[in-house]
Amino acid sequence: MTYDTEPFWKWFDENNEQLTMLSEYDEETQNRLLNTMQQQLENYCGGLTFEISEPSANGRRVVFTAEGDTELFEPLLKLTDEAPDLDWWEFVPFKQPCGDDCKVRFDQYLFDTKKMYFMQLESEEEPDILGLRVAFDGADNDNEDMLVGTYVTLEAMIGEFDCATLVGYLEICPKPEKPKDEGFLPLAEFPDFVEWFKQQRDKR
Repeated sequence: MTYDTEPFWKWFDENNEQLTMLSEYDEETQNRLLNTMQQQLENYCGGLTFEISEPSANGRRVVFTAEGDTELFEPLLKLTDEAPDLDWWEFVPFKQPCGDDCKVRFDQYLFDTKKMYFMQLESEEEPDILGLRVAFDGADNDNEDMLVGTYVTLEAMIGEFDCATLVGYLEICPKPEKPKDEGFLPLAEFPDFVEWFKQQRDKR
């Protein structure tokens, strides 16, 4: 399938001024603009979405995301590769990592990386894919919202691309009384672990 970025970027360029001044409009106008932008994006490739930052001294940033769907990574990258050079705008592919200290709210749950632990679940069949067991108070592996929230937390820590391409299996469990004695590491160390894992993978 071929993807033509021109209609989307033509619409964006024509609405550049309004989007730049987005926060100065009333809520109804903001929603109309954002909904129209989402529709234009879906016309280009269904499944992609975006986040627009608040304005800063350098302007605004648009992060385009495939929500972890690796089948959409190619058109996502094509979109940002062919983005126009517009003053006060930065166009970024994939949700970016926020590092080791994150608090993520998903549904009714709050995930605090400082209170969570992880261990690697190794697989001889897929040595280049990460299997993970994540432990925290109250974790229930049968609770789909908790599982998804944990994944979203990992994604926030290491970014959409690494999370989608590296994490192949995830389970959760209640935090043991002494996590380190049972082989768990603080989740705050997960970004560094991922960098180490990628280095080891690249040596194979």
